[in-house]
Amino acid sequence: MKKIAIFVDVQNIYYTTRDAYGRQFDYRKFWQQISTEGAPDGSIVVANAYAIDRGDNKQQNFQDALKHIGFSVKLKPYIQRSDGSAKGDWDVGITIDVMEAAKDVDTVVLLSGDGDFALLLEKIKKDYAVNAVVYGVPALTANSLIDAASIYHPIAEDLLQ
Repeated sequence: MKKIAIFVDVQNIYYTTRDAYGRQFDYRKFWQQISTEGAPDGSIVVANAYAIDRGDNKQQNFQDALKHIGFSVKLKPYIQRSDGSAKGDWDVGITIDVMEAAKDVDTVVLLSGDGDFALLLEKIKKDYAVNAVVYGVPALTANSLIDAASIYHPIAEDLLQ
C-alpha cells in the first residue's frame, strides 16, 4: 500500500485563491479528491496544514475545521513589525517536515505556488524517488515549482467554495 504525505502552505493557498478567483479553497473537496482519486491503492499517513495564528475566532474555527477533516494544524504566531510589515512564513518548517516524511512515503503532495519549494521537490525526487505532486493556482504558481513537480494539479473551480 502506497503512503502519501500532504503539506499545505495555508497562507499561500488562501491568498492565491482569493486573488485569482475571489473565492476560498475547499479543503473538504480536496481531501475527498486526494483520498479517493489520488490514493485508490494508498493511504494518507501525514497531513499537515501550516498556518499563522492571529488568535481570532474566525481563524480558530477554520483551524478546527481543518483538524476535523484530518489535518494536523501547525501554527506560528503572527508577528507585526514596528515598521508596519508582518512576518509569518512556514517555508523552513514545511521543508524540514517534507524532508523527514519523504524518507518513508511514496508520494509527497504540496499545496503551494511558492517557487522556493522547487529545489526541495527536486531533492526529494532525486534522493528518495518519491512522486512530488503540486496543487497550485495556475496564474500564481511559479513555473519552477510546476517544472519540479512529478504531477501538477491546477486549482480550479472544482476545488473552490
